Amino acid sequence: MITAILRRVGAGVLVLWAAATAAYLALLAAPGSTVDTIIGDGADTPGIRAQIIAEWHLDRPAVVQYLDFLWRALHGDLGRSYLLQRPVADVIGSQIWPTVKLASAAAVFGVVLALVFAIVARRLTSTIGLVLVSTPPFLIGIVLLSVFSFTLGWFPVSGDRSFAALVLPAITMGLPIAGTLAQVLREGLDRALDEPFAVTARARGLRESGVLIRHALKHALLPAVTMLGWSFGVLIGGTVIIEQVFGRPGLGQVTVQAVNSSDLPVVLAVVILAAFVFVVINTATDLAYLLIDPRLRRS
Repeated sequence: MITAILRRVGAGVLVLWAAATAAYLALLAAPGSTVDTIIGDGADTPGIRAQIIAEWHLDRPAVVQYLDFLWRALHGDLGRSYLLQRPVADVIGSQIWPTVKLASAAAVFGVVLALVFAIVARRLTSTIGLVLVSTPPFLIGIVLLSVFSFTLGWFPVSGDRSFAALVLPAITMGLPIAGTLAQVLREGLDRALDEPFAVTARARGLRESGVLIRHALKHALLPAVTMLGWSFGVLIGGTVIIEQVFGRPGLGQVTVQAVNSSDLPVVLAVVILAAFVFVVINTATDLAYLLIDPRLRRS
């Protein structure tokens, strides 16, 4: 099992290194000089140019610049936004919690709703799942805002000042995830209920609900966990749109502003952070496999 864990962690480190390298190469490949690229739409003075050259070691060989970039990124030093005149780590750090909070709430809501659909309303899961997956999240958000914020006034229209402000965005992002997970769970449950262990459990007098929850559900979890890992990554990316719809702070707002203002250091930091989240989620998913299915621990 230790070997399997080390293999998965090593693969994650390799992916993270590749993402950081790709981000650095994108910086070099941008039109114009590296100094102009880093300045973006910020103030351009000889002093700022000298500071950028010193910070990024642009007066040293390319290999040294690259290794220094990796070393600083490894220690959380993602450079400085010369547009905002703040360290990039501060810009990202001040906005990461609202995004994580929204994505986590949406994931929890999606998982709970998927379990309800797959276990309680199995016959309707395909229809419900198709409707939820086919509807664009931003459209769901606009409808929820129109009904529950503008018309009924139950929830705030924008911001992140209370738990109430989290409800509609979390539902908006969680509904498509629930639709996808419910379909995967239902298919897994249908297969598991036809297995010999399910027949044996029924022969022993166990009720169908007991067979479903105590036996079949565990066997249906592996594909669902895979889909959940993918879905959480999609949730992080989807916050870019949903945060705009609901006027919430977060990485979505930061990313849009950085792209519009050519603040490349912030854009590169978001790319590296997204890769880190991807690695963490996929590594956690792989480790969850080992806990769910003991047979995988010998591989």
